This record gives sequence, C-alpha cells and structure tokens, in this order.
Amino acid sequence: MRRWRIDGVKLRGLFAAALAAFVVLVSSHVVGASEPAPGAGSFSREGLTRVGDYIRNEIAAGTIPGAILLIQQHGKPVYFESFGVRDVATKLPMSADTIFRLYSMSKPITSVAAMMLVEDGKLKLDDAVSKYIPAFAATKVGVEKRADDGTLTLVEEPLERPITITDLLRHTSGLPYGYMGGGLVRARYAEAGLIRRNLTNAEFAEQIAKLPLVEQPGTRWDYGFSTDVLGRVIEVASGKSLLEFEKERLLGPLGMSETAFIVSDPAMRPRIAEPMPTDRAISPVTNVRDPMEPRRMESGGGGMVGTIGDYARFAQMLLNGGTFEGRRYLRPETIALMTSDHIGAKTKIARDYAYYPGETSGFGLGFAVRTSVPPNTSWPLGEYRWDGVAGTFFFIDPKDDMFAIFMVQTPSQRGRIQLALKTLIYQALGR
Repeated sequence: MRRWRIDGVKLRGLFAAALAAFVVLVSSHVVGASEPAPGAGSFSREGLTRVGDYIRNEIAAGTIPGAILLIQQHGKPVYFESFGVRDVATKLPMSADTIFRLYSMSKPITSVAAMMLVEDGKLKLDDAVSKYIPAFAATKVGVEKRADDGTLTLVEEPLERPITITDLLRHTSGLPYGYMGGGLVRARYAEAGLIRRNLTNAEFAEQIAKLPLVEQPGTRWDYGFSTDVLGRVIEVASGKSLLEFEKERLLGPLGMSETAFIVSDPAMRPRIAEPMPTDRAISPVTNVRDPMEPRRMESGGGGMVGTIGDYARFAQMLLNGGTFEGRRYLRPETIALMTSDHIGAKTKIARDYAYYPGETSGFGLGFAVRTSVPPNTSWPLGEYRWDGVAGTFFFIDPKDDMFAIFMVQTPSQRGRIQLALKTLIYQALGR
C-alpha cells in the first residue's frame, strides 16, 4: 500500500483559509445557538493539535487517502480541517465540498423524517407496520428445529405481536441483515439479495415481508433492514417518495442541497471521496457502491450521500433541540424521546451478538445513546451518535453543547479510527 504524506506547513495555511471560509458558511446557517451549558468543557489547542496529528499519521501510514473533521461547539466551529486527498487515483485534495457515501448515517435522517410524521399525526409509534404495508400482516418468525438425525430445519411460526413503528426505529423488528450472524433465517436474507436486485422501496417492502423474522418483534436489538422498511412507511404515510418528503420537510429547508441517494451530475464525479483501492469491501459479498449508478431504491437505511456541511446543519438542528435558522423541525420533547434509551433493562429487550452501540450505551429512536461512563473516561451521559459502514461517523454531546463529524471512506479501518479519534477529541475537551 502506497504511503501518502502531507506537507504540514502548506496544510496549515490551507487550513487557516478553509476554516475562515467554513466559519462563515456554517455560522451563517446557525441561529439560536444556546449559551454554554453548565459544566460544558472547553477545548485545548494542544489537544486539538493531537487530533489533527493522528489523522495525518493515518494518511502517512497509507491507511486512508484523506478525511475531513469538524468539531462545533456553542454553534460555531472550533476545529475544521481537510486532510489528504479525495482519491489516490486523482490526487485531488480533500475539501469541504467533497461528497461521501453516508451509508448508515442515513438512518438518523430517515428517523427524523418519520418523527416529523408522528408529530403531524400521520404516524403513531405503536402503529403496526402492516397498517402501512399490508404484506407484513402475514409475516412469520423463523425458528430453527433440530431433527433426530441432527439436521436443522426452519419452521415458520406466527408473530406474538405485530411489528410496530417503534420496532423499526429502535431495531427490534426482527428484520436482520443477511450477511452476518449465521443461522438459517439470515441465510434466507442473504440468498434473497434484496439490495442487489435494485427494487423500488415498495417492491423491497413487499419482498422482505415474505421472509421470516429472525426473532419475535420487540424481543432483541438486532441490526438490519428496519430503517429501510421505515422509509417505505414514510412514503405511504406522506403520499410522496422518501426523497420528495425529505426534500420538502427536512433537506430543503435545512439547506442540505447535496444530500441525496445518488450523484446525478457526471461533472460531480471528481468530488466523490474514494477509499484506498484495496479497502472497498463493506461485507463478505459487497463492495462500496458507485454513487453515480442509477438506483430505483431510496434506501433510508444506508443509501444516502452528502457533504460535511450538509450533515453539520442536520447535527446542529438536533443539538438545538429541533430548531435551525429560526425554523422548528421537531419539538424538544420529540428530540428528547429519540435520544433516550428504549432498550434498557426494564424493557427486557436482549442484545444481539454484535451489539454495535457497545456495553456503555443503549439505543433510542434512531441513535445510540450513552447510558454509562466508559472505563477510564469521563465521557458524558446522554451523548448520542451513529456511523456508516464506509467510515463516516458523528456524535452529539448536549452536555458540552458540541458535536463532531468525521468524514472518511475506509470500511476496514472505521472501528479502530473512530474509537481512537473520539478518545482524542474528548481528551482535548478535558474528558
């Protein structure tokens, strides 16, 4: 793997100019930012330098081509820097207008769109999904049975209760992804290859409803296609396509003009960030997709692309309690509901073998939520977040009135880099 090094002096000069421009760009879209919260920490210059040095070292080691990091506190950027290149093939420098595959960072956007419909009275959290997608009335649960000769067969049993909208939001629907975890049900999902078939949202929902669930609804946090089905529910409840509804109610008003499901303009291809040539696998059977390839499905669970500036507007709206530029998108009570733990011990909801939020976090309605302090840290309770399989991640920290967004394309290194970088960010904040 070829090593890519950055001229530190030149980069710092570029950073100064980029930061000045970005402050104007982002601050012009943020109004009503709160006063520093009681107990909020302050970032140290030395700590932020270590954050940047870590990313530069990753580029020098050849693990990533480039990245962008934004840290924003009290409504203003305290750190913004572009590192390296968008693509080692073109060597075009990373910049604020670079387009990234968001993958599962699409899920919070879809979840917010759904909660807007809840506030409108067009959805209820305890509604059965079958109210909007009738095919789910016939969905069964797959149970493995072992015969006397030791062979396993899959028996389909009735649901003990319907899948609800809440189940879709908190990943307790029993709808898994098919490429991890093993078992006969997941094998059925892998064989169906619903994403590869490029169905419409309506066709996808009809087809997945025919597959058995991996467990009874409401019994286990199990990461999978829940948010994609939620995207179809939004279409039925709103009478619009998922993108049409999101553009009308969320993306357009927020100014997220470059967040979409495909990059449709060929002239924009040079702006797309790419991973290292040997780092393109997001699962044993799937590589990162070409965002310029036309797709019929608008995947609410993992199909969006966007820029760091767009996602910053979304994050600031959430941190502001649902408002941005003087416009309200969700009520503070709704944000509080979404960012509280809905799978805690009192719910008796189990956690699957690959519980991505980690042992110190629960899960809300679209976000992982910090419920206990990790060992050897003072990370705040109530911090909420999610990430994408291609490497992007964000977290929002109401206690410190801040958020951070890291944009990178590196499927293989995402977990390691995310933990190390978040640790450094919080150390810079004195946590």
